[in-house]
Amino acid sequence: MPDPRHEPAPIDPAGSHRPVNQPIFIVGCQRSGTTLLRLLLDSHPNISCGPETRFLADFARITSPPLWPHMQQFGFPKEYWHAKFAELFDSFQSDYARRRGKTRWADKTPRYALHLDYLDQLFPDCQIVHVIRDGRDVVASHKDRWGYLSAVKATRKWPMYIRAARTAGHRLPASRYCEIRYEDLVANTEGTLRKLLDFLQEPWDDAVLAHDTRPHDVQPRYLVFSSRRREMAREAGPVYRSRIGAYRKELGPELRLLIRTLGGRELRALGYR
Repeated sequence: MPDPRHEPAPIDPAGSHRPVNQPIFIVGCQRSGTTLLRLLLDSHPNISCGPETRFLADFARITSPPLWPHMQQFGFPKEYWHAKFAELFDSFQSDYARRRGKTRWADKTPRYALHLDYLDQLFPDCQIVHVIRDGRDVVASHKDRWGYLSAVKATRKWPMYIRAARTAGHRLPASRYCEIRYEDLVANTEGTLRKLLDFLQEPWDDAVLAHDTRPHDVQPRYLVFSSRRREMAREAGPVYRSRIGAYRKELGPELRLLIRTLGGRELRALGYR
């Protein structure tokens, strides 16, 4: 079967060098701001970013040990299954985008940060946006949302996600992998989004700065949660900044020690002091 990487990519008739409908994947450790970025991009007139899918991680298992020897009995190579899964995934995402009047689809699933190589096999032209947040604040956010045990687990999960996504992402061309800092996104939303849209080769549109006025397919509890956050922070704008550095008030010495011990190398590499 021909490798789709070697096939010439269709070019946008408007003259862009971006392949038509080039997929976008937003990834990152949970509680890093991936949902916020999803809503911001979903507000763009060209981009549709719907609910999390999650199941591509399960598809990845089908062509990996220990399941792959069983699937091999069908007599099809891995490329066959990759093409089938990519076709299925693209078909419903494209249908969903068209139904909403959009021309390009994006997917926000944090756990795909652990499967960037697999995404690359399914969609060799996809663009990856990795949202990175201070691991200490990620732990604090887990504690705030899901409790102390979740925070303990996050001290191990955050560095694992960072290592996996950055290692795989840095093997991709610079035109296909981009890192966005949560702190930049909330402190300088317009500037950060302008750079991101340049990376995605999409035109600027002010709609991305008013995501709270746009329709999105989200769980009602998220709207209640985010609205409550803005009220608590006494911030009137659509993006609240109050959670930067939340760990200073919300993490005790045990959790601080855990994240420093397990994620200290990543914290230092990313400049979080």
